[in-house]
Amino acid sequence: MFTNFNPISTMNLRPTRLTTLLATLGLTVSASPLFAGLKDGMKEGTPDLQSIGALTFGPEGILFAADPKGAAIFALACEKADAGTAGKIEKLDAKIAATLGTTVDNILIEDLAVNPEDSAVYVSVSRGRGPDAKPVLLRVAGAEVAVVSLEKATFSKAPLADAPEDKEVGEGRRRENRRLSSITDMAWINGMLAVAGLSNEEFASTLRVLDFPFTGTQKGSSVEIYHAAHGATETHSPIRTLVPMDIAGEASIVASYTCTPLVVIPVKQIEPKAKITGKTIAELGNRNKPLDMIEYEKDGGRYILMANSARGIMKVNTKGIDKAESITEPVPGGGSKGLPYETIEAWKGVTQLAKLGEKQAVILQQDDAGQHLATVELP
Repeated sequence: MFTNFNPISTMNLRPTRLTTLLATLGLTVSASPLFAGLKDGMKEGTPDLQSIGALTFGPEGILFAADPKGAAIFALACEKADAGTAGKIEKLDAKIAATLGTTVDNILIEDLAVNPEDSAVYVSVSRGRGPDAKPVLLRVAGAEVAVVSLEKATFSKAPLADAPEDKEVGEGRRRENRRLSSITDMAWINGMLAVAGLSNEEFASTLRVLDFPFTGTQKGSSVEIYHAAHGATETHSPIRTLVPMDIAGEASIVASYTCTPLVVIPVKQIEPKAKITGKTIAELGNRNKPLDMIEYEKDGGRYILMANSARGIMKVNTKGIDKAESITEPVPGGGSKGLPYETIEAWKGVTQLAKLGEKQAVILQQDDAGQHLATVELP
């Protein structure tokens, strides 16, 4: 969940691949009927979300919400909040449960994102567990937690044409419904929406770049990577979290997978039905699941901050990322290789994070008492 604004996307233009190409060539486009506002084409109604997962913001207060079960992405026009930035909220999960009239064990916080227009925090929540869970969107502004009504919302929808079938497969501990990983993370980059997840293709790991406003159904590129901790090329494990990054003047995606390879994929390679190979630039250790990432600059350096299930918060130094060697040999024993990182020991139990301006982040931390929201300085 990360918002990376390109100058062209702040204009009253429709940022399609054409505008992105013109911007790359150093050309500008005047506002005209050909390049309408981002909210043109949206309609008023109630979006038919079957679930809610990853969140990310684009410009103009447009929130993108993933519906993995429904295999679709919804763009929602958000109204500005009055109360401003969320402060520290102890036991946010308990406060959300009370707002929804239920108990903490009956909700699951899926993701959070900060609206750059007003600094309000949006939180996606599943109310209930299993296939009958209901999607809920909440807004945290100041100390107030409120449900965002989706009735009479201004929205648009992008169905994914090649999502996995909605059914459980496998046996025992390996039993899973791969549809629920049809969308694992998203990011706004150069006037487009990058979407990671699984498809029903032979090479199931998929990365899509969607023009916005949305235009019909979207097919993606199959992605293969070399997974150094496993010593194998993989095509079926989805990207778990990603950030957009300009690398040597080229728009790119930096993506992380379970067990924990870090991979670079140039955006220009992402085309419908293409088979692309990501460049593994770091191996950050096995028996670990990356949970969230942001990219930021501080004291002249550029860093990726990654929350993990088992390895704490990693601050990855991206100096030399454009010249990083591709890792093509096994890294055994849970070791690391490639880009260097340090562990931010002061940040314990972080499960989600989002940038708040250029110097701060909003984080969700979990401990024995519950899940807590806090605003912190970037390390």
